[in-house]
Amino acid sequence: MTGTEWAGPVTAILAMAAATYAVRFAGYWIMSRVPLTPFLRAALEALPGAIIVATVVPLAMRGGLSAWIGIATATLAMVAVRKDIVALATGMGAVMAARALGLP
Repeated sequence: MTGTEWAGPVTAILAMAAATYAVRFAGYWIMSRVPLTPFLRAALEALPGAIIVATVVPLAMRGGLSAWIGIATATLAMVAVRKDIVALATGMGAVMAARALGLP
C-alpha cells in the first residue's frame, strides 16, 4: 500500500471496533436499568442454548451425515457427563472419524 490506501481499511476496522464496544456498553447499560423478573432471568439463561442451536443446525444441514453423527455423539456425551468441552471434543472427534472413513 502506498500513500493513503491504508486509511480506508484502518478506518473501517476502527469503526467496527467502536461499534462493538458501543453495543457491549449499551447492553450492560440497558440491563442495569431493567428489573430481572423470573421470566426475563429464565429467558437469559436459555439464550446460550438457543445461540448454539442457531449456530449448529445450519452447519449440520450442510455438513452431511458426518455432521449429524457428530451432533448425535456430542449430545450423548453431554447427557452422560454434562461437560461442554467433553461434548465438543467428542462431537468433533466423531466428525473427524466419520470423514476419515469416507462418509460425507
